[in-house]
Parts: sequence; C-alpha cells; structure tokens
Amino acid sequence: MRAAIEGLNIQYPRTSDSHDSDSNPKAKYIYSPVHRRVDAPSLGRRFDNLKIYSAQSVVGAMLINVNLLPMQLEAAPRPPIEEVTVDRDPLGHPCPRQFRDKVLVDVIHDGSSLPSVFRLDQRGVSILGDEPFPPGFVRERDWGAELVANRLASALGLDSYHRVNLARVLMDFGRFPGITSAGADHLHRYAINYPFSDRLNHEQKRSVLTEHYDRISDGLESAMEGKLLKIAIHTYDKRNPTKFERPAVSLLTRPYGYQALVENPFPHFDPSFPSRVIEYTADRLLKARIAQTLEESAIHTADNFPYSLPEGSVEVRAQVWYFYKNVQSIFERAVGPSTATAINGRCPRKLVWTMLLDTNLRSAESQSLRSYLHMFRTAPTGKKALFAAAQREYEQITDFIQREYDYLVSSYREGPQRPSTILVEVRKDLVWEFDDGRPIGPRLDNATYIARKLALGISQYLSQDRIFKERSSVNKGFL
Repeated sequence: MRAAIEGLNIQYPRTSDSHDSDSNPKAKYIYSPVHRRVDAPSLGRRFDNLKIYSAQSVVGAMLINVNLLPMQLEAAPRPPIEEVTVDRDPLGHPCPRQFRDKVLVDVIHDGSSLPSVFRLDQRGVSILGDEPFPPGFVRERDWGAELVANRLASALGLDSYHRVNLARVLMDFGRFPGITSAGADHLHRYAINYPFSDRLNHEQKRSVLTEHYDRISDGLESAMEGKLLKIAIHTYDKRNPTKFERPAVSLLTRPYGYQALVENPFPHFDPSFPSRVIEYTADRLLKARIAQTLEESAIHTADNFPYSLPEGSVEVRAQVWYFYKNVQSIFERAVGPSTATAINGRCPRKLVWTMLLDTNLRSAESQSLRSYLHMFRTAPTGKKALFAAAQREYEQITDFIQREYDYLVSSYREGPQRPSTILVEVRKDLVWEFDDGRPIGPRLDNATYIARKLALGISQYLSQDRIFKERSSVNKGFL
C-alpha cells in the first residue's frame, strides 16, 4: 500500500450522525497523502465482550488527525528519536494544568526505519531480504504502540509524545548496549538484535550505538529532565508461547531482579545504589488507579505479566538515574563545591557523578573508574592521580548516602517527589488489524478508547491520589 510507504495519516471523517456507532456503518479511515480509503473495523466490534462505543459515536463528534510512522520497513533517513506534536482530544481526560509539563509519554519499539548502511552484511548480502514486511521486522515491532501513545498524549492534554524511529529488529533501546546472541530470550537480550549482532561488521555495530543508541539516550534524557511521570507504551502478542491468551493490558513496574528473588537485583549499577529504592518503578497508587479504571471499563488488566522489567529497560535505568540526580542535587547544596584540585584539567568529583549517572553503561572512562573502585584494577596510564582523587570524592558521596539514608532512600522511595516510570503493555490485536499474522492497519476506535481510559486513571491519580500520598506514612508504625 503506497500510503504505508509515505507515512500513515488517519482521520475520523466528520458526520452529522451522533447516534450509536453501530448506526454508522460508513465510518472509514482516510489514509493520506493519497487519500485511499479502506474499511475500518466496525465501531460496534466487541472488545473482551464489551462494545467499545455503545452510547454515542465518537466519529460523529470530531475530526482527529493521527500521524504515524509507515507500516513497511523503510530506508528513509529519520532522526533516531523524534518529538511528535498532537492535537488535544476534546473527549479526553486532561491532567491537571500544573502537571502538563511534568508528564512524558514515549514509545520505543514501534519504529520503521532501517538505514541503508545496516541493510547489508559484511559480504554485501541483504540481512532481512528485500520484502516490505520481513518476518523479523513484523515479529519485533510493537504494532499499534505509537497509535496508543499518540491518543494517550492527546487525551492527557499534552502537546506531544516522543517516539524512537529506528526499527527494533535492528536495535532495542530498552536494553543495555551490546550484541544479542542467537536464541537469547526476551529478558536476556542486548541492544543490537540478532541476526544484525552476528552479520554486521565491527564499525557498523559501533555506528548503531554511537549514531542511534547514544542519540536516543541524549534525547530521552533531555525529555525526562524535571518530569514526575514517564509512561512508556508497548504492545505484546495476543498469546503466550503456551497459547494462553494474554490480558488486554499489563502494567509493568517490578524489575526482574526482584521478581526472580536474586541476591543482587541490579548488578550492572554502582554498589552504592540502594536496590530497595526501585522494588517498583512507579508509585503503587498510580498502578492501582490505572488498573482499577481499566477494570471498571471491562478491560482485563494484569500486574507485571507475563514478564517483569529487565534490568536494562528504560524504566529501571531511569529510576537509577533519577536517584543519583536527586542525591547530586542535595549533596552539592549540603556539602558545597569540591575542594579537590583539578588534575590535568579534570574535576575528580565530576568524574564520579558522570560514572554514577552513566546508567546506559556507554562511557569507557566510567567503566574504567568502576573497575578501579570495585575490582581494584590498575588505573589507566596517566590517570592514577585523577582516579585516586575520584576515589576520595566517591567515598565522601557514599558516606553521605549512608548518613542521610532515611531522607535520601526511605523518604525518597515513598515520597511524592520521586518520579514514576511505568510501562504499559497493550495487546497488539486490540489496536492493530492482522490477517493471518500480516499487519493490515490501525484499529483507531479501540486505541482511542483504551487511551482515554488510561488518561482517566492517570489524571485521577495526579488530581486526587498524589495529593494524599503522605497519608501512607500513618501506617508505617505497623507495616
């Protein structure tokens, strides 16, 4: 379909009919720029035994533009990450005005771009072939995730959402940098996916990380600065490998290390990081409010199912980053500027903060300092004095964390000032049409309905639950 190549623009056509959606069988999606029309799924279609719109046709209420990435795998150059503006949904549930710039919606697994420099292997052979829908691309993409993110940002009254344009079949920003081996399961992958991890040459792999992973990291870090709530939208398959049907929605906030009851849940981060800070990555009231709102709308909602958050997920990495940013802010105000002398023009304390905030594990110098501090390895040539001074700064910071543990860890963990990062999984088949596994097009009605219910729960949390967050402290005497 030509529209899928050029970009997908979906509109609700205006109608004069405001009756039940079943009475408007002529409702269609309009794909531009070629204006080709295809029949949309009936607005009366059942969704988990619930009619999506049983009272009034949303089609008759407004005109909505939804600009999405193309369906087909494309070689067109796109920025690795992009901020996409949206129109406000007049039937949405805007979050309180004071939180409009404190909420971030993002989608990292619905990209369509595979730059031409990564299409051929070391022998000049196409890695995925030339078809527009390679099986690996179809399997790895979170179909409909951007559609839900778009509708959620609109329903919350936000100006935009952020999307990763790079196809997940090449690189998954939700994992630590590295190469994935053949047969690696979902929770034990690295950023560069197989078979690209095997067939790209060394410089191509480096380029994937430096030109895409790092730029996405910089973009998201900038977008996350000052936010209190980050909502990541993903979609998952209809059935588990055992063929049991998955819930319509799953809310993920528990890291895999906690779920698996491992002794050290976060081995990749600095030992000074107190793991109890992120037993969960989002306020439990937020997760509970969203789950209740969805269940009240007959949308089956699960909790950390069928998997939990891998350590390399954006949600977990963000929590470690937020924690050290908070410690840095409080430490610098309490202790004041460093008195250590700069060595070769380098500030030892800044070196330590860079290491602690390197939650993407991309800095070779930070990795070298970690090795020096925790594995007692020899400092690189010419950096012995710098690393020794950094060790003294590191000890001062970690002593501060231990001394102010109640405030920096216990109070922060439960406090309203701690940002929440929650991952929302929606079943692919509910928001995207498939024909025998082949993606056909968006189910805009379902995506809008789910997004509005998510927005309702989030807005209620921000306007009601968060205000009374401190009430939980009353129970701490016996919990």
